[in-house]
Order: sequence, then C-alpha cells, then structure tokens
Amino acid sequence: MKKEPFITLEQVKEIAKNYPTPFYIYDEKGIRERARAVNKAFSWNPGFKEYFAVKATPTPKIIKILKEEGCGVDCATYTELLLVNKFCKIEGDDIIFSSNVTPKEDFELAYKLGAIINFDDISYIDYYKSLGIPFMKKMCCRYNPGGSFKISGEIMGKPSEAKYGMTREQIKQAYVKLRDEGVKEFGIHAFLASAQNNNDYYPALARELFNLIVEIKNEIGIEISFVDLSGGIGIPYKPTEEPVDINTIGQGVKREYDEILKKNGMEVSIYAELGRYMLAEYGALITQAIQEKKIYKDYIGVDACAANLMRPSIYGAYHHISVLGKNNEENRDVVNWKTYDVIGGLCENSDKFAIDRRLPKIDIGDYLFIHDAGAHGFSMGYNYNGKLRSAELLLKEDRSVEMIRRAETVDDYFATLWGQSFLNAWEFFKYIWLKRELILIHFKEPTIWSEPLLVHK
Repeated sequence: MKKEPFITLEQVKEIAKNYPTPFYIYDEKGIRERARAVNKAFSWNPGFKEYFAVKATPTPKIIKILKEEGCGVDCATYTELLLVNKFCKIEGDDIIFSSNVTPKEDFELAYKLGAIINFDDISYIDYYKSLGIPFMKKMCCRYNPGGSFKISGEIMGKPSEAKYGMTREQIKQAYVKLRDEGVKEFGIHAFLASAQNNNDYYPALARELFNLIVEIKNEIGIEISFVDLSGGIGIPYKPTEEPVDINTIGQGVKREYDEILKKNGMEVSIYAELGRYMLAEYGALITQAIQEKKIYKDYIGVDACAANLMRPSIYGAYHHISVLGKNNEENRDVVNWKTYDVIGGLCENSDKFAIDRRLPKIDIGDYLFIHDAGAHGFSMGYNYNGKLRSAELLLKEDRSVEMIRRAETVDDYFATLWGQSFLNAWEFFKYIWLKRELILIHFKEPTIWSEPLLVHK
C-alpha cells in the first residue's frame, strides 16, 4: 500500500509559523470516512455499535467527531471516564467500562455515569457487591479461552499468556452470579490478538464467542444480548502490506452469525472497540530535521523523540517516514537517496524512529511526516529527560487547522512540585501576582473541573 502524507510541505510550513514542531496532526475527513465505513460494514446487525478505544487517542475533539458519527467509547480508567463525560458529554450505554485491577473509585464512577461495566474476573463481582454499588440492568463479562488462538493453523495470539478475562467455567459461574443480583441483559467480550492485518480475525473470534453463547444458553439458560468483539484489527504500517477490507470482515462475521446464532434462534447485537483501525492512519507526527551526524552510520536528528512517539523505541515498531517535498519514490538513485538512522534527543540509544532506512537526502530544516501515529501515539507519550508533550492539531474538512491540545510548557512540567517551589509565603504571592493573567484565564474559560458530571438517570 503506497504511503501518502495527507498534508503538503507548503501547508506544514504555514502551520509551523504558529505551532512549532514537533506536533501531531489528525485528518478529520479520513476519520469520518473510516467511522462511516465501519458502521456500513456492520449495518446488517441492527444493534451494531463501535465503542472507540479511548486509550488509543484520548483527545476530546477526536472523540466528539466519532460521537457525531454514532460511536460510543471504551474506557479503562477513572480518568478516561471523566474525560469522555466532562469534555464530550457521553454517558449511559454509550460507554463500555472495560478495566482490570479495578479500584473502588473507578467502579463507583462507572456506575454513576450509567456505563456498561465489563467484569474482567469472576472475583470482581463479589468485590463490586462488597462496595455497596447496585448492580445494573445490563452488564458484561470478559472471556479468555486460554491456549493459542489460531487462524488456518497459524498462531495469532496466546490468550493463555494474557492477564485478561475468565475461563470458560468461570464465565458461566459469573453469569449466574449476575443473574442472582438482578442483572437482565448480559454481554460477552473477548480480545485475543492485537493488530491483526487480515480479514479473518474478527470472523474467527465471532465463531468462538457465538458457539460459547449457544453453549451458555443451553447449559444455564442465560441468553447473551450483545457480543463485544473488542479491537484487534490492524493497519498496514509498511508500504509492502495491504489493508484489511472492512466490508469483507463484516460479511465474515455475518456468515458466522447466520450459521451459528440464527440456526439456534438467537439474535444479539454486535459491538466493536476499535482504536488503531479507527485512528492510526489519520494521525501523523510532524518533526523537523535539526542536526546531522556522521560516524559509523549517518544519523539525522529531529526535534521529536521517543517521548513523543514511543512505539519504534519500545516495540521496534515500523512507522513509515516521508520527507515532505522530496518523496519521489521513482528516483531512488545513490545521489538523491541515502541510508539513515532517524533519531531523537533522549539519553537512550533506543530513541530512534528509523534504523538503516532508505530516505531522500535530508537537509537541515526539512520536515518529516511520520505516518500512522494517530493511535497509541500521543497517548503513550511521557516526560523522560524533561521532554514536554507536543501540541495536537486537527486538519479540518475545509483544510483549515485547529489546535485541539496545546503543547506542554515547563510550568506544566513543574506544576505538581508547587510544594517544593516556594521558600516562603512571600515567594508564593509573588508567583501568583506574576501569573495573575493566566490564573484569570483559567477561571474564565470552562475546564474539565468546572463542568458538572452527567449522572445517568
């Protein structure tokens, strides 16, 4: 699959006048088109709903766009619940809360918001009850089949090594417990493999779950009302890879649905919790070449680093790189193309976006477009070496640009150290006086803290 930037060099130069690199930028048009394609592929199922995995890109403006396209959200923590509720006004059945090692406060907030709670372990049901939180009409359990998950004999994942979910017998016991607590609608959820760049994963997972819910109905008389296929659909990170066909995937799930569930007189809603597939291809990290180093290899140093995008450094993940204005794939001669390691400035030798990568000759000041960073990119950023998180921008459908998250400042980095910052009260009041305009802005403009919680009725 040919990799093409969704923004031009001229546009980046203009943007950089107001928003210095590095920055993330997202393509609104592409995001909306992907959401519509997913909804269309599963439109055969009247109850289908995509619950965007917030962990992939916890940016309110992006989540609002997906909400407008009919998507809900999949949250895993207290903070993610707060974010979608306070910034995006999402509540009730539009939230699935899939957590593990879940603190009391997280369960309490999920209940207050009316979220669909997905229990990761059978012991959590007793724990939840001990907290005095009422059980809800609609709840879910997470399944782990153990062993190896195979498609056509090839191992796609090893659920037996995963910390998530319940065994076959445990999940049956869990449904009985929930029924005894007054739950009326039951869901099943499973995530058995990650970043599957093929059309067979979802249908194979659906077959596993559909057969299980028939077994559950026959053995304990509980009918499952929704099946959550979670995430796991990948994207083509490399130009040599081909994209999945979401329509083929949707029809593959339908075949299993008709073959297994319809034959047994059962109907369920299908849910998905896609993150990477929804966003990755429609986000990029823009960075500028600022140094060149020649020792045993040729290095290009850029103003972004692994703290902005950690996947290449931590996982050895491939992210395609375009040198904006220079990416002529048909002119790869020795003069115009060179082999580089593209590096950041962290005190870690693994801080590399590319190793031995053939790229057009890079000059200082060139802008690099790092592809497929729209999911698990900004969200996995960190502050090692005191590096600050970048801004996030949205390339709107009319091609204008909107800042949707400002870049961090040194003040942000030091904000949690206030108790260490002032020698005495006089120093504190001097600081408040110097920052009075900023403080007034915070009081005048709505923030996450100034808006009330939407408590589900």
